[in-house]
Amino acid sequence: MERISRRIGSISESATLAVDAKAKALKAAGRPVIGFGAGEPDFPTPDYIVEAAVAACRDPRWHRYTPAAGLPELREAIAAKTLRDSGYDVTAGQVLVTNGGKQALYNTFAALLDPGDEAILPAPYWTTYPESIQLAGGVPVIVQTTEDSGYRATVDQLEAARTDRTKLLVFVSPSNPTGAVYSPEQVAEIGRWAAEHGIWVVTDEIYEHLVYGDAEFASMPVLVPEIADRCVVVNGVAKTYAMTGWRVGWMVGPTDVIKAATNLQSHATSNVANISQVAAIAAVSGDLSAVDEMKVAFDRRRRLIVELLSAIPGVDCPTPEGAFYVYPSVKGVLGKQIRGQRPTTSAALAGVILDEAEVAVVPGEAFGTPGYLRLSYATSDADITEGVGRMATLLAEAR
Repeated sequence: MERISRRIGSISESATLAVDAKAKALKAAGRPVIGFGAGEPDFPTPDYIVEAAVAACRDPRWHRYTPAAGLPELREAIAAKTLRDSGYDVTAGQVLVTNGGKQALYNTFAALLDPGDEAILPAPYWTTYPESIQLAGGVPVIVQTTEDSGYRATVDQLEAARTDRTKLLVFVSPSNPTGAVYSPEQVAEIGRWAAEHGIWVVTDEIYEHLVYGDAEFASMPVLVPEIADRCVVVNGVAKTYAMTGWRVGWMVGPTDVIKAATNLQSHATSNVANISQVAAIAAVSGDLSAVDEMKVAFDRRRRLIVELLSAIPGVDCPTPEGAFYVYPSVKGVLGKQIRGQRPTTSAALAGVILDEAEVAVVPGEAFGTPGYLRLSYATSDADITEGVGRMATLLAEAR
C-alpha cells in the first residue's frame, strides 16, 4: 500500500512558485538573481487598505469565527463591485469568499465535476488549472493555441474538443501566461457556443483591470446572459490591489453551486481570515485610482520588455494586451550550444539562464506549451533592463 494517495501523489508542485522560491533562495545566499517568475505586483498594498486591516486587528468582533461563505458585508461589496466593474448584476447570495483565487477554482471544479467529466482547457494555461481539475476528479482536455492566433482559441477548436463527456470550459481573458485578451465579439461567440451545448463556463477574471491599448475586457455572462445559469466567475483582490499575500478571492455563480461550494469550504478551511476580509471590503469598495497608477507602470514595462526580448536573435515575443506577462517563443534558440551546453527544451534553457545569467524565468512546459518562456514584468524597469540584458548577452553566444 502506497504511503501517499494516488490522487495527491499525482499533483505537481506549482512551477511558478517553485521558480520564485528558488530565485529567492539564491538571492538570500548572496547571488544577484533577478526573478521574472512570480505573478505578483511589486507595489505595496495601498495605505487605506492596510489601515482598515490595522483597525480590524483591534476590534474584538473579528477575533472569532465568522460565516464560512464570507462576511455578509464583503459579499455585498463584491456583488456591488461586480456590477460596477463588469456590468454583471448579482446578489450577495451568489458570492463565496475564498482563500485566494486558487481555492475559488478548486471549489468550483469540485462542485461541478464528477469522475471522468471533461473540462476543455485552452493552452497555454496557468499551471494550477489542470492540477485542480484532476484533483476534483475531472479530465483536462487541452486545446492548443499559438502566437499565430494571438494565443486565442476559436469556436472551431473548442467544438473539435467537445465530446459527450464535456462538462465545462475554462475561459481566461486577460490570460496568464500569455497576456492574450479576447475581443467582446470573440467572448460572445464562445459564450453562445457553450450555451448552445449546455456546457458550463468557468471564467477567471482576476486580471480584468489590466488591459492595455485598444484591448477591452468583457465579461461573458454580461454579453451572453443565457450562460449565466451555467457560469462561475472567479476573481479576487490579489492583482488589482497588490494584495497577493492577503489571500482573498471569490467565486460568483448560481446559488446552488455557491451553496455546494460553501458546504465544501466549511469543512476544508471555514472562513477566510477576518482581517483580510475587512481589508478586502476597503479594497473593493474604494475607487480604482491605485490600479490605474499601477497600470501606467505595467504598460510602460510591457513595452520595454517586449522591445528588449524582440531584439534577441531566436526569440519571438508577441506584445501582450493584458495582465503582466510576456510569453516569447524561444524555439529559435533551442538546440544551439550555449557555454558548453545544448538545451533542447525550454525547461533546460530556463535552467541554463538561471545558472549562467542568474535570471529566473518559467519554462513553457509548466503551461502546456514547450518552446516558450514566461516572464512577469510586474517588477522594476531597472530589473527588466538588467535581467533581459543578461539574457541577451548569454543567448548571443548561441551557436
